[in-house]
Amino acid sequence: MFGMSHESYLLLDAVVTIIGLIFLITKFKVHPFIALIIAAGFLGLTSGMPVDKIIKAFQDGFGGVLGFVGIILALGTMLGKMMAESGGADQIAQTLIRAFGKERVQWAMMFAAFLVGIPLFFEIGFVLLIPLVFIVARRTGVSLIKIGIPLLAGLSAVHGLVPPHPGPLLAIGVFGADIGKTILYGLIVALPTAIIAGPIFGTFIAKYIPGNPSQELVDQLAREPENKTLPSFSITLITVLLPVFLMLLKTFADIALADGHVVRNWMDMIGHPISALLLALLLSLYTFGHRQGIHSKQILKLLDASLAPTAAIILIIGAGGGFKQMLVTSGVGDVIGHMAVNAQINPILLAWLVAAVIRIATGSATVATITGAGIVVPVVGMIPGVNRELLVLATGAGSLILSHVNDAGFWLVKQYFNMTVAETFKTWTAMETILSVVALIFIMLLSLVV
Repeated sequence: MFGMSHESYLLLDAVVTIIGLIFLITKFKVHPFIALIIAAGFLGLTSGMPVDKIIKAFQDGFGGVLGFVGIILALGTMLGKMMAESGGADQIAQTLIRAFGKERVQWAMMFAAFLVGIPLFFEIGFVLLIPLVFIVARRTGVSLIKIGIPLLAGLSAVHGLVPPHPGPLLAIGVFGADIGKTILYGLIVALPTAIIAGPIFGTFIAKYIPGNPSQELVDQLAREPENKTLPSFSITLITVLLPVFLMLLKTFADIALADGHVVRNWMDMIGHPISALLLALLLSLYTFGHRQGIHSKQILKLLDASLAPTAAIILIIGAGGGFKQMLVTSGVGDVIGHMAVNAQINPILLAWLVAAVIRIATGSATVATITGAGIVVPVVGMIPGVNRELLVLATGAGSLILSHVNDAGFWLVKQYFNMTVAETFKTWTAMETILSVVALIFIMLLSLVV
């Protein structure tokens, strides 16, 4: 068509579609859910797919993603809500602050965010822990930025790199990676990355931008906590980390036991993300609920309320799955995969680059992860020996880069930390970019030994 080969036309079609998707979201402010549906339909029609196959392909992609991720999001959100209401997040943060002391309080905030952030969305973890930033800054006299940047780095690192967060889980499904190995590698990469982008960078940048919180927010968020008994640190830690432990246990059973072994079969079921999160949620109903004096009716209300904010996220993820399936079914993914093979681009670097470009353009880590994984997945079958778990991490790392004015997180941080746009670029945007680049470096180093 237009004097081009079929492969060249498909590639151009994909480029035009993705640019159109970016414009719909950024320029015309179309909701990502609607924009992804429009983009998927456009790609299907213009790529020459049979009309009767276009809707079917989108439905298959949509349902295939939500059949797994939708359940995970619901269970993870409920677990996060129980931890928030019980004071479990406060307990983790306060314990670490006592352990590290005033001089190293920024390290305590990073580790608190890292632990609390494992089962939570970034936004939920942020809202849970931001009062502690104000309280600790007031009590210790330490710079708001020196305390706040490590907290943001801890939350953001696990959000982009460690399942059961939706981004890594989506990429795991697309690439067919092993979830236990991804968790293990993700933790290995995320912790040193968060340390560099958090306490180390935060201490440096706080010398130039110390931060000046608005008194209104301090009065609202930094009130002294009510006198109530918090769940113990050990109980909180056991509850929050139970799903991670079960998923890692599944991986070890898969390595140590023969296929078909009865113990391995049971561990495959118990260590599945859905089962693991369900068991952790059931445990939390006691440890964070009844044990803390929260009655059954109140628990039911809390769980109901927790699901409402995730509705838009679930729909966007589903539509992203439909768009990914259109890339695959139309043959665009195969063309890009062949190009990557012929150009001899390292697949891990390719995954990071694609996700990074889409993240910068759309401002959405979720859209970047979904679209990036869909574009890169054909490479897996064409280049032998590609580590699928590291492809997941590379896609997640790319989706974190250069948060700027088209990202809701940029404005969230700006308003809570009472910074100018320029100061937000120098702190939050720089921290996210350091996270992304340093994570890529660690992933490439890890690829040499796994």
